[in-house]
Amino acid sequence: MAPDAAGKGVLLKVDPIAETFRAEVKDGLAALRHRTPTLIGILATNASPSRFYADFTRKQCEGLGVRFILKEVGSAVKQNEGEEARSDGDGVEEVIIEANEDDNVDGIMVYYPIFGGQQDHYLQQIVSPLKDVEGLHSKFHYNLYHNIRFITPASLASTIPSSKVTQPIIDDIPPPGTVKSIIPCTPLGVVKCLEYIGVYNNILTYGDRAYGKTVTVINRSEVVGRPLAALLANDGARVFSADIDSIQEYTKRPRFSNPTSARQYLPHHTSHLCTLSLEECLAISDVVISAVPSASYKVKTEWLKEGCICVNVAADKNFEKDVRDKASIYIPAVGKVTILMLLRNLLRLSHYNDVSAPSGSEDIIPAQ
Repeated sequence: MAPDAAGKGVLLKVDPIAETFRAEVKDGLAALRHRTPTLIGILATNASPSRFYADFTRKQCEGLGVRFILKEVGSAVKQNEGEEARSDGDGVEEVIIEANEDDNVDGIMVYYPIFGGQQDHYLQQIVSPLKDVEGLHSKFHYNLYHNIRFITPASLASTIPSSKVTQPIIDDIPPPGTVKSIIPCTPLGVVKCLEYIGVYNNILTYGDRAYGKTVTVINRSEVVGRPLAALLANDGARVFSADIDSIQEYTKRPRFSNPTSARQYLPHHTSHLCTLSLEECLAISDVVISAVPSASYKVKTEWLKEGCICVNVAADKNFEKDVRDKASIYIPAVGKVTILMLLRNLLRLSHYNDVSAPSGSEDIIPAQ
C-alpha cells in the first residue's frame, strides 16, 4: 500500500490480498488425502501475454505443490528450420478432449484468445465443466447469472438448465448434499479485492453485502465484464455495464415497488437499457472497474467521482496517470489474486469429484 503525502489516493498492490488466499490454498492442498491435483495448461498461440501467463501459472503451481503440465500446440510449438509454420489453434480441440478424458487430470485452463469471438466461446464449451478451473463453461455462467450459488455435482452432467426458482440465500454454507458453484476466476478475484478494501459490508446479510454501492464495469465480454457485473449486482450493488455500443444497468432491486411482496429484492439481477452516458455513470460510481483490452483506451480522470475506488483488470493500463488525483484507492492489477482463485477452483473441482465418488470424502475446500 503506497499513500501519497501530496494528498493522492492510495496505490494498492494486491500482494497482501493474494497472500491470504495463498495460505488458504496451501491448507486445502495439505488436507487432500489423495494424490496431488494436476492442472493442464493449453497454449495454442505464440502471443507474448499468453506465454507470460502460462509461465506465471507454472511458477505459482510449483510454489504451492500443484502439478502443472503445459501442452503446446499450434503456433506455440517452436518450429525447426525447414518446417511449415503452424497456425494459431492447430490441434487445440483435440488436446482439450484428450485432457477431458484423462482421469489423472483434475483441471484444464486454456490461454485465450486463440481464434477470438465465437470460436473461442465454442472451445470454452468443449472443456468439461468438471475440469473447468476458469469457470467459463456456460453451466457456470448460467448459475452465476441466475444467482444459483449451490449445486449438486451431478447437475453438471445434465444438458438441461435448472428451472428451479432460486431460494433465498441465508449464509455461505452449502445446504446438505450440495457444493458451491464455480465462479469465473477473474471476476471472483476482483470481488475478493473489493471485499478486502471494505466495499462489501459484512454487517449486511450474506448475498446483499454490496448493497448501497454504485459500480461501473467497463467491458461486457463473457470472460470478465458481464460475469463481474452480474456477480456484483447479485451481491446487491447497482451496476452500470458499459460496452462499445451501449450501457446497461444491472440490479436485483425491483424497478417498481410491490406493496404485496415481502421480498426486498429479486432472486437474481435483471438488466435494463440505461440512458445515462458513461460520463454520467462515472460521476455517481463508488467503484470503477475497467477491463478493456486496448493500450489506447483510458478512463478520463475528470469524469470520476471524488473519492471513488478504481480497479484496472486489463493487461494494459485503462486509467490515466493522474487517476489518484480523484480515486481514494487505485488497484493497478489483479492477476496475482486471479491465479489463486483459479487454484481454489481446482480444489473445488477436486471436491466435486470426491462428492460424486461412491466412498465420499471429507477433504477441506476453500469457502467462496
